Amino acid sequence: MNNQLYGNLIFELSHPGRKGYSLPNNEFGHYELPATICRAEDAPLPECDELTVVRHYTNHSANNFGVNNGFYPLGSCTMKYNPVLNEETALLPGFQALHPSQPEDTCQGALELMFNLQHSLSALTGLSDFTLNPFAGAHGELTGLMIIRAYHQQRGDDRRTKVIVPDTAHGTNPASAAVCGLDVVEVRSTQDGTVDVDDLREKLDGTIAAVMMTNPNTLGLFERQIPEIAKLVHANGTLLYYDGANLNPMLGKCRPGDMGFDVMHINLHKTFSTPHGGGGPGCGPVGVRAGMEELLPCRVVKSGDALYHIVRNEGIQVGATVGNFAVMVRAYTYILSLGKEEVKMVGPLATLNANYIKESLKDLYELPIDTLCKHEFVFNGLKDKSTGVTTMDIAKRLLDYGYHAPTIYFPLLFHESLMIEPTESESKDTIDGFIAVMRRIAEEAITNPDMVKGAPHSTPIGRVDDVLAAKQPVLTFREVRGEE
Repeated sequence: MNNQLYGNLIFELSHPGRKGYSLPNNEFGHYELPATICRAEDAPLPECDELTVVRHYTNHSANNFGVNNGFYPLGSCTMKYNPVLNEETALLPGFQALHPSQPEDTCQGALELMFNLQHSLSALTGLSDFTLNPFAGAHGELTGLMIIRAYHQQRGDDRRTKVIVPDTAHGTNPASAAVCGLDVVEVRSTQDGTVDVDDLREKLDGTIAAVMMTNPNTLGLFERQIPEIAKLVHANGTLLYYDGANLNPMLGKCRPGDMGFDVMHINLHKTFSTPHGGGGPGCGPVGVRAGMEELLPCRVVKSGDALYHIVRNEGIQVGATVGNFAVMVRAYTYILSLGKEEVKMVGPLATLNANYIKESLKDLYELPIDTLCKHEFVFNGLKDKSTGVTTMDIAKRLLDYGYHAPTIYFPLLFHESLMIEPTESESKDTIDGFIAVMRRIAEEAITNPDMVKGAPHSTPIGRVDDVLAAKQPVLTFREVRGEE
């Protein structure tokens, strides 16, 4: 590979004096910056011509993996396809050129969209109203817990400073509780992977503010005891919180509000089609049951027949603006595109695809809980442990075949967890191809285990030392003096 074209860092392509720009003559006079704010030496920036820069970043972008160029079965993250239509609507000039601080009477169309999205989410979840304020799922969790804490404080119940979290919960649940100043009480799971109701019953007392549940849980299993759990929780004066990160298989089939949940967040960027790889963009709307609407940080309301405006709760603020508007536009476009009838197919198709993969591979991969799953499921590595091939090896080998690896080593209930979620948007042909590759890797683990352990072999870089990268990360470019 020619390093002049494909250097790993733009600094490696730099040559003194090269430029990729031409600035016009200064027509505004000369001005010297104060010496106190000037560098002693020029910043060591790369010097490249325009074509070199374009080729460098274009070639690097081709090495990036995304939903648009391959199957992305990332468990618990719902990396579904984001239709181009969603992007087109998000880029409409009237939406793209908005400013958060402009007068409300100049952005009534955007406010109407948010108002309609709030009510669409209410219809889909069975909750009374939503705020679109939070910028991510974990941000939504924190917002929901702040609402729950304010709810108890308004009632003069200051003893409730603890949150019960199942051992199958997403890692952000206890983190969000801690950020909110609440203590975490863990409730264990039964052998079938669902919440142990007897253990939960023993831990419910006057100090519990909320019980946070993900349904289906992180193992992809539907919590069948929700009616009993809701009854126990509410009898204790506690609120039931729904982590909506796994809402995908529920969409169109059942609603958290109907199941007894009081507060929930939705990962809009998961269930409603804005893939969120690389840390963004995200949006984590929070919904509440009837009687709790005034606790929402901000929401769009309608006055009379035409005017939309934002109502803010000064006691709970989690963002200066209404949220990530572009994600809202994509989500609302997605909902309208599916319509009332087709949205009912999202959950069943996500469940069908996941169970199809599970049943097709469980003869070669260990399935700790062999039961009907929802949108995702968890293998515990290969059935044949004698090969020494680990879940990490399988994940790396998948890269050689052009597939992004599923989530690995999570949840922590199993030593070699391999969590797979195909989403409802993948075709049977794509899923069959993935199954065939997973079976081939299982065969390679027996016939040529060293090859699997050394994977990946066809990617721009080989397997990195994860421990060294975490302990001694190289975060900046440092020029080596005296070397070419």
